[in-house]
Amino acid sequence: MRVIALVTGQNGQVARSLAALATQHVEFVTVGRPELDITDAASVARVIERVGPAVVVNPAAYTAVDKAESEPDAALAVNHIGARNVAEAAAAANLPVIHFSTDYVFAGNKQDRYGEDDRTGPTGVYGRSKLAGEAAVAAANPAHVILRTAWVYSPYGANFLKTMLRLAAERDVLRVVGDQQGTPTYAPDIAAGVAAVIDRIVADPQGLDWRGVFHMVAQGETDWAEFAETIFAVSSRLGGPSAAVERITTAEYPTPARRPANSRLVTAKLRRVFGHELPDWRNGVERCLTAINAG
Repeated sequence: MRVIALVTGQNGQVARSLAALATQHVEFVTVGRPELDITDAASVARVIERVGPAVVVNPAAYTAVDKAESEPDAALAVNHIGARNVAEAAAAANLPVIHFSTDYVFAGNKQDRYGEDDRTGPTGVYGRSKLAGEAAVAAANPAHVILRTAWVYSPYGANFLKTMLRLAAERDVLRVVGDQQGTPTYAPDIAAGVAAVIDRIVADPQGLDWRGVFHMVAQGETDWAEFAETIFAVSSRLGGPSAAVERITTAEYPTPARRPANSRLVTAKLRRVFGHELPDWRNGVERCLTAINAG
């Protein structure tokens, strides 16, 4: 049986990866502004009625982490109120909702990887707005899956990998922070994970174990400097731009929003409940750069 999944937004990395995903079981229909504006509850309800999906997927978000510090109302309008609007509209149509969140809901000061039940403690506006969105989704729709991911990149839009390629074409040496740990996660791998989540929901729509918060990131861990070094090693091999990397500390690269020093997330719950795990982060870098190189 092939089901329809409505995806909020059209231009984001996850939305575009979902739109490009070919699966036998799920057809992803992406709808963005102005037709679907998640800050407008009526527009969400109208699109759900028109599309007639079996599940609603909400990757739409305000993701300008530094800008959010000076635009808290704009971040909350999308990440909190918008998330609530989507979850409420899905619940009114008796549909499950899959909502995306972030590693920024944690303070980042834990020594080990964060599990889903670890204490949250966002340090900036962006993280607080996303945590508020998580709570709103859970309160509005019992049939919810909240997927926390991190360090997302893809051939689409603006992201760290593409920024490194652009800067490497201009400079021989790049200074990159080396004391923040996490896991780069390839957006098409997230899309494949979403398909697995939907398969599980469709197979057992009344199930209780698939509801709740899950971490969805690639396997392995690294830091931003090693991520950049890996990007350049693969890019150079494929004939693309590369640069030398000079490791620096977070203190040497101040930003308006504080970044978590530790963004490593435990993914065992995702594997246990959905039978799915994402590939190693290095595998994603290889495939992303191959896709970019192919044009």
